[in-house]
Amino acid sequence: MAGSACAMADDAPRNTYDWRNNWPTHYVFADGTDLGLSVKYQFDLDRFSNDKDAYEDAQTNRRKEFGFFIRKKGVYDATAVFDFQSKTWLDVFFRLQTKALLGDDAGAVRVGFMKTPVGFEGNTSTGTTSFLETSLPMQAVYANRRIGVDWALARKAYLVQLGYYNGGNLQGDLDGRMVAARAAWTPNNAPGHVLHLGGSVSREDPKGTWDGRGHYNVPSARLRALPEAGLITQRLIDSGVLSPASHIDRRGAEALWIEGPYSVQGEYLDAKVKLVGKPAYKAHGWYTFGSWVLTGESRSYSAGNVADVVPKGQWGAVEMLVRYSTLDLDDGTTRGGNEHDWTLGANWYLTKYLKLQGNYVRAFSDRRDLRIDPHIFEVRAQVMF
Repeated sequence: MAGSACAMADDAPRNTYDWRNNWPTHYVFADGTDLGLSVKYQFDLDRFSNDKDAYEDAQTNRRKEFGFFIRKKGVYDATAVFDFQSKTWLDVFFRLQTKALLGDDAGAVRVGFMKTPVGFEGNTSTGTTSFLETSLPMQAVYANRRIGVDWALARKAYLVQLGYYNGGNLQGDLDGRMVAARAAWTPNNAPGHVLHLGGSVSREDPKGTWDGRGHYNVPSARLRALPEAGLITQRLIDSGVLSPASHIDRRGAEALWIEGPYSVQGEYLDAKVKLVGKPAYKAHGWYTFGSWVLTGESRSYSAGNVADVVPKGQWGAVEMLVRYSTLDLDDGTTRGGNEHDWTLGANWYLTKYLKLQGNYVRAFSDRRDLRIDPHIFEVRAQVMF
């Protein structure tokens, strides 16, 4: 009897809960339905110097996102997310896996409010970006989210995405129609060993709008970028309002290489705004950055996108980075200016939910012979699940 009692004690389940890697933020039902909530909280601190008093030091919340999701693996998923800091809706969509409907996998169909395909860095979650803010060309060219429908087919060796968007965004802005496509080839696609080469195109036909006072605003476009700091509103370069705009063509070329703890990522982006009765306006830019995870982990990659480093050690994972980005908004009589930034970055992934980031940005700008070259030091603390 004593031996049996000992055997029962040895076979009894042990409390192996790990708070670092398992936060109970969702519940999976017996049929596989997964219901949960998502939270992203970021607190930033920005400090400026050598800026000719253009900016004020700041420290405040960067994002306060709260959302719900429901999903069933291999069948569907749906989400709704709102940012209480900027008071804007983010992803609000329903996605169906065609295999559950047709029996064969013909990709996934999504309908709702979601990100448009042009822009690799822009399609990366704001909680898993390698730097605090996206690069100069991404800010200017990326079309962000639109209401519409898209289809995506992801295979181990390639990715194809097509989208049609009509109706602007959930904030009631950006009226118009857009078609977009993205494709990527991934001859290497294994954890820690990735080669991704892709491109994307879109055409947007903006519509004019009527405001509450009965005033008609003609279709227009505007390309601009912040000096890679998120707690400010004043841009160093800005095309100004381009109107009347007939259509906007966007293009992108993207590349990613991951080999163990090392990775390199880069993009070229351009935009052409066709104006009624005027020469077309063109803008272009590019960025590249390198990453080294000192603790040996690799950047995550899945279905054409990247995610955070998942730490393996007790003290988390540490990553060092350097980025160069440039954007030219001068074209013809439009003197939007040009800028290039160098950014040094460090990330400490304490757990899969907690991250600390630090960036030092050295910006160089020239707009209409006004040169402002700020030094920016910024820090972020993030909780995301």
